[in-house]
Amino acid sequence: MGLPGPRVGSGSPQIHLGVLSGAPTVCRGAAWTFPLFTPGSPGGPLSLLQGVVSPCLLSPAPAFTWEVQANDKAYNGQFKQKAFLCWQRKKYKRNAIHTAKYNVFSFLPLNLYEQFHRMSNLYFLLIIILQVGQISTLPWFTLFAPLLCLLTIRATRDLVDDIGRHRSDRAINNRPCQILVGKRKWENLCVGDLVCLHKDSIVPADLVLLASTEPSSLCYVETADIDGETNLKFRQAPTITHRELTNIGKMASFQGEVVCEEPNSRMHHFVGCLEWKGKKYPLDGGNILLRGCRIRNTDTCYGMVIYAGFDTKIMKNCGKIHLKRTKIDHLMNRLVVLVSFPEPLPSVAEHGGGERKGPSHRQPWLSFPSFSTFFIFWGFLILLSVMVPMAIAEFIYLGNSIFINWDVHMYYEPQDFPAKARSTSLNDQLGQVQYVFSDKTGTLTQNIMNFKKCCINGVVYGGDPPWPASPTEDPYLWNKFADGKLLFQDMELLRIVRANEDRTVREFWRVLAICHTVMAQEKNNQLLYQAASPDEEALVTAARNFGYVFLARTQDSITLMELGEERVYQVLAMMDFNSIRKRMSVLVRAPEGGIYLYTKGADTVIYERLLKKGPTEWTTEEALASFAEQTLRTLCLAYKEVDEDTYEEWRQRHQEASILLQNRAHTLHQVYDEMEQNLQLLGATAIEDRLQDGVLETIKCLKQGNIKVWVLTGDKQEIAVNIGFACQLLSENMEPGEERMTFLQARRLSLMWRTLGIQLRNSGLASQDKDSNTSESAEERRERAFVELASQCQAVICCRVTPKQKALIVALVKKYQNVVTLAIGDGANDINMIKSGRQAPTLGPTWGTACLKSQSNTVFYLAAFIEV
Repeated sequence: MGLPGPRVGSGSPQIHLGVLSGAPTVCRGAAWTFPLFTPGSPGGPLSLLQGVVSPCLLSPAPAFTWEVQANDKAYNGQFKQKAFLCWQRKKYKRNAIHTAKYNVFSFLPLNLYEQFHRMSNLYFLLIIILQVGQISTLPWFTLFAPLLCLLTIRATRDLVDDIGRHRSDRAINNRPCQILVGKRKWENLCVGDLVCLHKDSIVPADLVLLASTEPSSLCYVETADIDGETNLKFRQAPTITHRELTNIGKMASFQGEVVCEEPNSRMHHFVGCLEWKGKKYPLDGGNILLRGCRIRNTDTCYGMVIYAGFDTKIMKNCGKIHLKRTKIDHLMNRLVVLVSFPEPLPSVAEHGGGERKGPSHRQPWLSFPSFSTFFIFWGFLILLSVMVPMAIAEFIYLGNSIFINWDVHMYYEPQDFPAKARSTSLNDQLGQVQYVFSDKTGTLTQNIMNFKKCCINGVVYGGDPPWPASPTEDPYLWNKFADGKLLFQDMELLRIVRANEDRTVREFWRVLAICHTVMAQEKNNQLLYQAASPDEEALVTAARNFGYVFLARTQDSITLMELGEERVYQVLAMMDFNSIRKRMSVLVRAPEGGIYLYTKGADTVIYERLLKKGPTEWTTEEALASFAEQTLRTLCLAYKEVDEDTYEEWRQRHQEASILLQNRAHTLHQVYDEMEQNLQLLGATAIEDRLQDGVLETIKCLKQGNIKVWVLTGDKQEIAVNIGFACQLLSENMEPGEERMTFLQARRLSLMWRTLGIQLRNSGLASQDKDSNTSESAEERRERAFVELASQCQAVICCRVTPKQKALIVALVKKYQNVVTLAIGDGANDINMIKSGRQAPTLGPTWGTACLKSQSNTVFYLAAFIEV
C-alpha cells in the first residue's frame, strides 16, 4: 500500500516516529526500518511495540492445555491449579466479574490510606494526636472537625463512584442468559455450557460458535465495546457442527471437546481444535464470539463457553485502577514538609522566651526541666500549625471543575454536547500536558471511506465531474443494483466495462467482488452489505456499481451478478489478511471449471510476487505514488490461474497445516506464500478516509504549544501512516531510508541514540524489533532506550497495538519521562489507555457500555477532538 511521499519498503507493521526536518544532517530526515523476528514465527517481523518494550507488552506464547468438554461440568470441574502454597482451586473460573475498588471491609482502611498520601492530611493528623491535656493550646476539635469534614467529603465522593461500579457489576452479573433449557444468570455460566443467543443480545462469555439460523451458520456481531469499530463483522461455525447440530436435541447430546490456548489478552488471535467423534477440526478467531460483542442481524445462534469471567479476553485486557496524583499534589506534599520543618525553630524561641519570664505558678510535675521543655515545645508547635492551610486547594479544584462545565467555548453545537469535568482534583494538570496519546478510529477520523480513483492496466480512472442531476441521464440506469451514494465517476471506464472486451478490466472488478469478507443481505428489496471494515465495503460497492455485484456467500461458495449474468464460484480456500501478510487471497473454482487465485494487498508485498515487471507495472507504481501524495489509501490487485495438479498438491499441505496447534499461523503463512507466487498485476485502488472536523487545526495548535502527539491505533501500518500524513502529524520532508538488521538490542539502540544525539530532533524514524528472552535489567534498558529515542520526535504513530499495549505505552512514557500525559479515546478499547493517562478525556456522547463503566477513570467528556 503506497505512502505519501517516499514509501517505506518494509513488509512489516511499524512504529513511525517523526519530526519536521530542519537543517540538513547526517540522517537527512531518514526513516529507518528494522525488521526483526519473534519466537514461533522465524523471520516474521513484528511491530516495535512487540519488541523494544517486550515482553512487557506481549503475553507469552500460550500453552495448549485448556481443555473444555461440552455439557460436562464434572469433567471440567476436575481441573485444578495452584492457588497458594499447597492450596489449589478450580482452574476454570465462574463468569462473575468484579471491577469495584472497595468492599465493605476494605473501604475505610484503603480510602484512608489513599487520603493520607497527602502530606497535609498526615500533618494535621499528627497535630491532632498531640492534643493531650498537658500541652494542648487549642481545643482538639478545632482541628479535628475540619479534617474530618475534608476526609468525609472525599471519602463520600470515592464511595459514590465505587457504589456505581458495584451496581454495574451486579447489573452485568445478573443479566439473564438463555441456555439450552431455561435461563441462567451470567455469573452462573461455566465453561462447557451451551448458550443460546438472540438478535441484539450481548455475548456473556467467550464462546465457540456452533450453529446459527443464518445460512452456513454465519453470525453477525458488533464489536464496538471491544475494538471501537462500529462496522459489523461475521463469525462462522465450523462446518462439522453446522451440519450435525441441527436441533436442540443434538445440541444437548453434543460431547465435543475444545483444546486450545490458555487465556490470554490477544484480542484478535485464537488457536484451538475441536475433537469430536475421533476427528479433529481446526478453530481460529473466525469461530469465536468474544464477551462484550453484540449479536446483529442474526435471529438465533448457539455457542459453547470456553473462557468465562476474568479468563475472557476483554477482562484480560482490563488494567487496574491506579490512584492519580497531579504535579500540584506532589508539590503540595513537598511544601507541607518544607513549611513543617522550620516550625520547631519558633517553638524553641517561644519556649526560651517563656523560660526567661518564668511562670508564677507551676504544676509539681513541671518542676522537672525535661518535662517542661517537652510539653512547652509541642504546645507552641500546635499553635503554629495554622501556617499550613488545610482546605484551600480543595475549593480551588472544585471551582475549576464548575467553570469547565459552564464554559460555552467547550460546547459542541452539532451534537448538543457540553464539556463535562468528572474530576475535581486533576484540572490544574491541563496546563502542564506534554504528551497527547490519541486513538485514531472515531477520534481523528470519521471512519467513512470513499472510493476515489483506480488504476487498471496502467491507466488511471476517476477524474470525471459529478454526474448530471437528471435521473434520465444517470449512466447507472442499466444496473438495478447500483448505489447512488458512490462518488467515484468515470464515463470512459464505464464504457469499457459495459463493452466487456478487456479481460484485465473484467478480472479487476472480479477481484473486488470476490476477494473480501463482506456479507450481503436483502432488506426491503434493497441489497445491503455488512463489512468488517469500511474500506472493504467501499471496494465491494465500487464493483457493484460497475456491474460486478456481490450477491451472497456460503461457507464454500460466492455468488456474483456479472453484467446481468449470475455466476457461482466455489470457494476452495480463504487466505485471510493480517498485519504480517499484508494481503488477502481467495482461491476459487469458476463455473467453467478453471481455478483462479484472486489477491489484493499492499503494493510492497504484491510487487514481490509478480511473475514479471514491465511497462504496466512501472506505470501502476507511479500511479500508486500519486495516490499516496493525495493521502489516499491504496491497494494492489492481482490474480493467476492455477492448474488442477498444483492445486491438489497444495490442498493436502493446507489441510495438514490447518489442524496444527503449535505454530499453526506460521505454517499456514508458508503454505499461503507457496500459492501466492507468479501473480499477474491488474491494477490498484485508492480510497479516501475522512478526518474529523477541526483535526488539522487542533494538531497544529498542539504542536505550537510544544505538545507531542502520539497516535495509538490497532490499524495496519499503511492506514495509520496515511492518516498521519493527512492530519499533518507526519511530513513529506521525512525521507525514508531503508536499513535492515536481523536483531536490535538495547546496546545498539542506546549507541545509535548517543551517536546521533541532537540529529534525531530533525529526523523521522520507523523501526521494528523482536521479542527476545532477556533479563529484567535488560528489559528496562530496552524500555528506557525506546522512550528516550521516541521522545525526541514530535509525532509517533504506533500501529497494530492492543488495548493493553496502549496502556503500557502510556505507562512507559510516564515512568521514564515523568511528564503529564493526556489520553484521548472514544471506545471501550481505549479504557486501559484512559486509566493510564494522568488526564483522560473521553470523546463523544456515543460511548460503548464498557466505556461508561470506566467513568470514574475519565477526567473529561468532550464531544469531538476539536474541543481538545
